[in-house]
Amino acid sequence: MSDALSPLAPKHYPQMPQVEGVRLAAVEAGIKYKGRKDLMVMVFDEGTEVAGVFTRSKCPSAPVEFCRNNIAGGRARILVVNSGNANAFTGRRGREATALTAQAAARSVGSHEDEVFLASTGVIGEPLEADRFSGLLDDLVKQAEPAGWDDAARAIMTTDTYPKLVTATARLGDAEIVINGIAKGAGMIAPDMATMLSFVATDAPIAAPVLQQLLTKATGKTFNAITVDSDTSTSDTLMLFATGKAAMRGAPRIEDVRDARLAPFRKALAGLLKELALQVVRDGEGARKQVEVNVTGATSARSAKRVALSIANSPLVKTAIAGEDANWGRIVMAVGKAGEPADRDRIAIWFGGIRVAHEGERDPDYSEEETSAYMKRDEIVIHVDLGMGRGKATVWTCDLTKEYVAINGDYRS
Repeated sequence: MSDALSPLAPKHYPQMPQVEGVRLAAVEAGIKYKGRKDLMVMVFDEGTEVAGVFTRSKCPSAPVEFCRNNIAGGRARILVVNSGNANAFTGRRGREATALTAQAAARSVGSHEDEVFLASTGVIGEPLEADRFSGLLDDLVKQAEPAGWDDAARAIMTTDTYPKLVTATARLGDAEIVINGIAKGAGMIAPDMATMLSFVATDAPIAAPVLQQLLTKATGKTFNAITVDSDTSTSDTLMLFATGKAAMRGAPRIEDVRDARLAPFRKALAGLLKELALQVVRDGEGARKQVEVNVTGATSARSAKRVALSIANSPLVKTAIAGEDANWGRIVMAVGKAGEPADRDRIAIWFGGIRVAHEGERDPDYSEEETSAYMKRDEIVIHVDLGMGRGKATVWTCDLTKEYVAINGDYRS
């Protein structure tokens, strides 16, 4: 957790309502940080269903492997998350730490270990001494309360400068349901997944297979469309829990993703995930500007996304934005290196509403003064039209500043 608040931090944090069937608590366990909470639990009533999306890293953390094994069961009673140590690249000791934590967590709620989910974030390669905090779980579960969202969001932070919390409501049948989400992430952020950790809970009665389909699809245009530094974490985890408690208020149980009654929930979930993902971008390590990259006119949506990510991940593009320099030549460079179909003489580029390049050369009406003034904003939109087809994509990133180097140069110390 950084001492200096990001200039892009929210001006206000939402009042998080209760999600019936969910209780939360956090504590200072002393895993790495001093004077702050670094261990949290999210406790669920019996019958809660779960879905998850995880990192595609070939070096996943022990908790990611543990969750992948349990997600097939579709049921959850408790989530345990620690910060300060990722429990990644820790071999046998890492697996032993997850086993010890899972046993203690299952006992604390009276469930089977296949209804336990774990996540860890922090330094890679350091053994996690689970026995130092597993004994705290009984008391944490007893202390857990429906209003514990803020403490939970703060407990999972590492280099984040602010907690990330979003809430939404939607109609399901004749009932209003609640969706709450928290996330952490500021560096090592790139698809796929792209938030490091995020946990969403709802009281909607939706079956686990439907939750999984909804989550997987919504992730594509939210968490898998952001990048801070092109590095994919070993620990990236996004989980969605549904307690089903809204059924007592008349909400219908949904067991088919094609059910028309799902439309408001699907829209609300996508909006919540997008807002959480953008909060991660806006808290990018050392970030001073949020950047939206729109690519149109590609031969396919997949091609458009690859070009957009090439632009968003370019250190030269990102440093130009940090320097408030409308250097559209770097955009051209990033398009050209993406390896996707492109024709130099069809490309058009905009910064905001200002077209700076057209048909492969500088726009005849280009104004350095006007464009430089636009680049001073804290939210920048770059639009590239390739003129090749109908494929389009949007990704979000941030600028690259010297603070990013400072933060990551001494992260382990």
